[in-house]
Amino acid sequence: MPARRGTLTRRGWILAACVAAVLLLTRSFAQSGWQPRERRVPPWDAAVASTQSFEVAGATIQVDFGPGPIDLPLPDVMHWIETAASSVATYYGRFPVPRDRILIEPAPEASTVMQGTTWGGVGGFPAFTRMRFGQHTPVDEMNQDWMMTHELVHTAFPSQEDEHHWIEEGLATYVEPIARVQNGQLRPEKIWGDMLRDMPKGNPQPGDQGLDRTRTWGRTYWGGAQFCLLADVTIREQTNNRRGLQDALRAIVAAGGTIDQEWPIRKAFRVGDEGTGTQVLEDLYDQMADAPVTVDLQGLWKKLGVARTEDGIRFDNTAPEAAIRMAITRTPASGRIQASGSQN
Repeated sequence: MPARRGTLTRRGWILAACVAAVLLLTRSFAQSGWQPRERRVPPWDAAVASTQSFEVAGATIQVDFGPGPIDLPLPDVMHWIETAASSVATYYGRFPVPRDRILIEPAPEASTVMQGTTWGGVGGFPAFTRMRFGQHTPVDEMNQDWMMTHELVHTAFPSQEDEHHWIEEGLATYVEPIARVQNGQLRPEKIWGDMLRDMPKGNPQPGDQGLDRTRTWGRTYWGGAQFCLLADVTIREQTNNRRGLQDALRAIVAAGGTIDQEWPIRKAFRVGDEGTGTQVLEDLYDQMADAPVTVDLQGLWKKLGVARTEDGIRFDNTAPEAAIRMAITRTPASGRIQASGSQN
């Protein structure tokens, strides 16, 4: 699962550079024949072989390709990136930041989309994503990949301190498949089946504490996703299905809460709650931040009308909150937002 870091990572690069300089100076006094080491280059300063760009909802996305071969034609790779950007813009009603940069780094002899990381406010861009892309990645696998959409969702929330990393990854884990359904890439049955299978990974294990105090993989990604699912359903329950988590997240972006900004988590949740006219995000945070909370997923699936079968899942449209389930994945009234063509 890809990781996301914001401005703390930039500080980390500065600290690493200082430590490296001290070590080099120390060794210069202790050893004869000392040779300077190659300077470590941060990802946003890595080599670029070619550049293309496109626009989505008025935002400009610059796509750089690092040195090295990729079997697929570049227009196919650009289409994959444009589709991910369109899904994110569709969910948020706009692309979250006005300028974004994506670096595709070919991975020799690999045959899959390997790993992505997104930073805020580096290299002169509000957002920057590095994606390691296997040289021999098949086109079908690329088009089914979720990582690019996941990484671009990260641009749409302010950078957090380490103890709140669960909301960054939980949001991206939850929003990514919904955005792809709203943009026509996936069917609702697919993502609800995946949630039914994967959401239990976020349950607190023996010895776990609240989301702010437990930094395991399961609690970070799927515990955070549980928080988002529960928030989405609860907001819709309290607003008679007129508002949802999507409205809260749009409000945060509209207020300038994007990855290049550092906001306290309570500020982000307060702005999101103002966008829905509820206190759901703040109340859930008070419940789940410090204490382990096991979400009643079975009860939730029953209310939403999601049932497991031998072949996958089935929907029960007579369930009490089936309308909420359908509203979560419905294309918003703002419609699907498509990207323009690529430019060299």
